[in-house]
Parts: sequence; C-alpha cells; structure tokens
Amino acid sequence: MAAEAHAPTASEYIVHHLQHLQNINQTKIVDFSVVNYDSVIVGLILGFATLLLLWAAARKATSGVPGRFQAAVEILVEMVDNQAKANIHNAESRKFIAPLGLTVFVWIFLMNFMDMLPVDLLPAIWAQIYGAAGHDPHHAYLRVVPTADLSTTLGLAFAVLVLRFWYSVKVKGAGGWAHELVSAPFGTSKNPIFALILGVVNLLMQIIEYVANTVSHGMRLFGNMYAGELVFMLIALMGGAAALSLSGTLLPLGHVIAGTIWTLFHILVITLQAFIFMMLALIYLGQAHNAH
Repeated sequence: MAAEAHAPTASEYIVHHLQHLQNINQTKIVDFSVVNYDSVIVGLILGFATLLLLWAAARKATSGVPGRFQAAVEILVEMVDNQAKANIHNAESRKFIAPLGLTVFVWIFLMNFMDMLPVDLLPAIWAQIYGAAGHDPHHAYLRVVPTADLSTTLGLAFAVLVLRFWYSVKVKGAGGWAHELVSAPFGTSKNPIFALILGVVNLLMQIIEYVANTVSHGMRLFGNMYAGELVFMLIALMGGAAALSLSGTLLPLGHVIAGTIWTLFHILVITLQAFIFMMLALIYLGQAHNAH
C-alpha cells in the first residue's frame, strides 16, 4: 500500500521524464543561462562515437571485397557525396562540406537512435547512482535523446547558418554579399529613392528568410523527435498499468503490439530526420554559393 501511495501518476511520470538535468531550473521560455547537461554530455559522447566509427571505417577500408560494415559506409559516403555534388558545384568547397554532411548525418542518426532505448533504462541507472551519492533519487532527472531538446537542434541549425554566412563572404566577397542582401529578391532601381526603399525591403526579406530557414531547420528535427519520445512514454505507461493489473490481458498485449509497431516505424523516422537535416544543410550551403 505504501508503494502504491508513492507511485507517480501518469502525468507525474511524463513530467519527470521531460525534465532535463540542468545547472539551474528554467523559469523562462528563452533562458541562455540554462545548460542541459544531459543533452550536452550525451551529444558529445555520440559525437566522439561518430568520429570513431568513421575513422574505423576509413582505417579498415580495402580495395578488395568489402565487408558488410565497409560496404554500408561506402554506400552512405556515395549517397552524401552525390547530394553534395548536386547542391554545391564548387569542388573546393565540397572537400569540406561533403565530409561535414556525412558526419552530421551519422551524428544526428546516433542521437536520434537513443530514442530506441527503453524509456526507463538509463534514467533508472542514473537514479541509482544519484541516490547512492546521498541525493533524493526522485529528483534524478535525465533525458537521453539530445535531438528531443530544442537547444540541441537549434544549436545545430545555427551552426549551419554561420557556415552559410562564411561561404557567402568567401565565395562572393563581403561587398558582393552585401550587395546581394539589398538587391534580392526584388532587384534595385536607378532612382535613388526607389533604390533605398527596395534596399530596405530586400534586406528585411533576406533577414526573414535566414531566420525562417534556421528556425524551421531546427524545429523540424526537434518536433519529430519530441513527439516520438512522448509516444514511447505513453506506451511505457501502458506497460506500467499492465504490471499493476492482475487480471487484464488486453492492456499487456496492447503494450507489446504498440511498442513493437512504433519501434519499427520509428527506425524510419530517426533515419529520415537525420537525412532531412543533412539535406537541408547541403541545400542552404549550396544557396550560399549561388548568386541571386
């Protein structure tokens, strides 16, 4: 009875699992002083895992009959390289952007793949560690899917934006890019007054485009992964309810069926979202090379 009295409700369970391991409690929607340690640590670990994975593939590459691992990596490399060639026609830029696209795809896929782990596995381990250190295990918060954190996805999108600015200046020159900002998309005029008006309007449109592209780039990945995380939590609640039920059979069966179906479907989701983020990055960087 005591255990049941302290058992969390469905709402408390979800709220607990959606709480990050943070330096301070977030009190505002936008607060740059808040650091989500779990997203940073898991993201960095998976980033190193990405580099190690690609390094191992390059180190074991052979000109003979490739193994399954090498064949899979070669297919992935060829796919990214073809997309880079289709969007970026500057061969010199592709020497950096194509490997970057490959790294981004693998890194985001691994971060997305953390959603495939049982919802309570790593949080339960962390609660044991946190409790062993003398803290209340009920306050041991941990989210293990970095891409379900808006800070992570918008940070990645902002990094792409910085690269867009860099290549815009590198390819077109500071003056050329500045002229493009005030002359596209509506052009300019020989009349000084109309030229000024069009310049202001063009600049505002360019700013809106950059902001909209960056926000949608990060929000798309975040929204899909956050929704997937919530569905896994709801399915886990079905399992918890089934564990408390002594006579029900439909709920445990529904938990297994729903969990299996959603897991199989989510494999496609996490792969597709990694591909979309990489493709948008290549498209945006390709646009930075093109003159309006």
